[in-house]
Amino acid sequence: MSHASAAVPASSAAAPPAGAHRFSAVISRIAEEMAARDDHGAPADYIPMLAGVDPRRFGMAVAEPDGTVYGVGDWQQPFSTQSISKVFALALALSLDGERIWRGVGREPSGNPFNSLVQLEYENGIPRNPFINAGALVVTDRLQALTGDAAGQVRELLRTESGNAAIDFVPDVAASEAAHGDRNAALAHFMASYGNVTLPVPELLAAYFRQCSIEASCADLALSAGFLARHGVRADGSALLTRSQAKQVNAVMLTCGTYDAAGEFAYRVGLPGKSGVGGGIIAIVPGECTLCVWSPGLDRRGNSVAGVAALDRFTTLTGLSVF
Repeated sequence: MSHASAAVPASSAAAPPAGAHRFSAVISRIAEEMAARDDHGAPADYIPMLAGVDPRRFGMAVAEPDGTVYGVGDWQQPFSTQSISKVFALALALSLDGERIWRGVGREPSGNPFNSLVQLEYENGIPRNPFINAGALVVTDRLQALTGDAAGQVRELLRTESGNAAIDFVPDVAASEAAHGDRNAALAHFMASYGNVTLPVPELLAAYFRQCSIEASCADLALSAGFLARHGVRADGSALLTRSQAKQVNAVMLTCGTYDAAGEFAYRVGLPGKSGVGGGIIAIVPGECTLCVWSPGLDRRGNSVAGVAALDRFTTLTGLSVF
């Protein structure tokens, strides 16, 4: 594993901004500490295409608002974004539909596993938040109705904001999830019985699994999430979200972005974050930078063991947090 870090300015002719080297030194130190860990967790075994990835792999990238990126380890290695894609789907739905999206999904922490059926029964088919599976299905349903291609719109947003036109779906991953997707199908059918999703369930599931199968690197995702550090402003200077909407997405990430471990993540890291069972986590320091870390070994709640530890160390070493 390489611990060398690199900077990629937004313009190849530009010099890294003053003071930016602090990120290179910090993430290099973090990578060394993560390599020395004994506990790396285990990859997600219920998605066969993810089960064979080496849990000791580690990459980390930090992107500044101007598009300069610093990375270490496997920071340019594409990996399965999985639930990280839910952030971008929510941002697109908000940008196109405004407050209407909140009619079908809440903004509260779930306190239950991300694929739980229990709360839906108690709460009449309204998922607690957009980052558990049921809530993400509602967002995908609405985005599909608005655009005709929810997964394609998420991919396009990632490509545009990262500048990487090679970001794409991995059909084998989508097929693997579909083959083991009975719980998600149950969630969708249950919500359909309450009228909270409008697409035929097979069509909705296909769009959702396709979205989750997108592969991107730490560098790609740190850049792509930059609009959340820039208060809703895209890389080209146009607005994807209003400042208030960007605040809303960051707030829901902080309280709901790491499954039923969101309180622990907020306590340890102190940043809005969103994890995925592919081992990635994105995190936002509004006005300062965006981060993405990848290490495929997960804890029992589905969060990257080394990823959470690395972000904890980042905020400790830099003093950057929202608190």
